This record gives sequence, C-alpha cells and structure tokens, in this order.
Amino acid sequence: MQKKILTIGLVLFLTSSFQVNAQCTKQDSTYKKYFIGSTLFMLGNLAPKNRPDFIQLNIGYRITGSDVISIELKTWKYGWPLGIPYGKSYESPDEKFPGYIREYGFALAYQKFVWKGLYAGVHVMNAWQTFVDDNGNKVDNGFQIFNTYRVGYHFKLFNDRFFIEPSIAITQRPYHTKMPDSFKQVDDRWSKFFIGEPGLHFGYNF
Repeated sequence: MQKKILTIGLVLFLTSSFQVNAQCTKQDSTYKKYFIGSTLFMLGNLAPKNRPDFIQLNIGYRITGSDVISIELKTWKYGWPLGIPYGKSYESPDEKFPGYIREYGFALAYQKFVWKGLYAGVHVMNAWQTFVDDNGNKVDNGFQIFNTYRVGYHFKLFNDRFFIEPSIAITQRPYHTKMPDSFKQVDDRWSKFFIGEPGLHFGYNF
C-alpha cells in the first residue's frame, strides 16, 4: 500500500506540469457525456506477492456538467480484513485470513461536482464472495455491500479527451452474510470502516 501512495504522489506531481482544466460547469454544453475508465490500482497486480488480481471497468454518463452516474464492474481477492488501518497490523501475518476472499460485483456510483473539479462521490458495491482456504479449496460463498464515500478532483487532459481523478475515501461494509468461522474470527477484530483509502481513477471521454 505504501507503494500505491507513492504512485499517487508521483502522478499528482507529473500532472501538475500539464495544462489541465477542471470538470465542466453547468453552463458548458460542450462536455462529452460518456466515458470509460478504470483505476491505476490495477498496477498492484504486478506486485511480487499478495497480488490482488484486481480488474475494474468503469462506464459513466454525465447527466449535467456537475452530476455524473456510472457503473463499475470489479473483481479482486484479499487475504486480510478490509478494516485494518495502515500500520504494523496492515498485511501482518498474524492478521491474515486462513486463505483469501475472491469477490465479483458491480458498484453504482454518483458524483457531484461542487467547485470546479472538486467532487464528492458515493459508490455502492454489491459483491458476491468465494471463501478459499490455504490449500486452494473453496470453503463457502457469501455476499456483502461495500460502500465508498469519496472526495476527489477531476483533471482534464489532452483537450478533455482523457481525465484523471485523484481522491481520498472512507469505505464501509454495512452488510455481509455470515462468514465461515475461521474467517469471521479474524474479521471481527477490526472495524467495518476504513478511513483514508487513496484512489486514482482515469478515463477516456467520448
């Protein structure tokens, strides 16, 4: 995760050298209504260990210059409770699940631009889970709702053909089905909230 944070800082530094513009205003009728995109966190798949096998595709529509809706198709896996904060317990062997959880799902997202490129967003993800033990055997199935409350900034690039959106978020798991006991004992030690999750979405407008 520290590498991810450094990546975000590097991208922010590089984009400061571009001539960038913020998200379109309500009065601007020339903005492109549709976009597809993803997140640079897929670069985590290149990690030598604890690879998340993360894939995400975003498809969005700008209702107005300040109101945006999108759907995010996602899959990933993780071997630690999602509520562990940054620090010595983050990805600690003592806090690891006896295996991993693989999720497939989709999120519905709404963004509201409040000032230039500054926006607030809510993402509600429906995730179907597969619990896998250390031997690679399926243990159980599950389901959870995973919410993300995000604040970020939208930068236009290359005449509004592309964009990036660095952000920071709070995540919440308001509902999930009963986990297998061996997973639940580890997960119950941690909060259903995570504060300070960085984000870096990018996309192509059309």
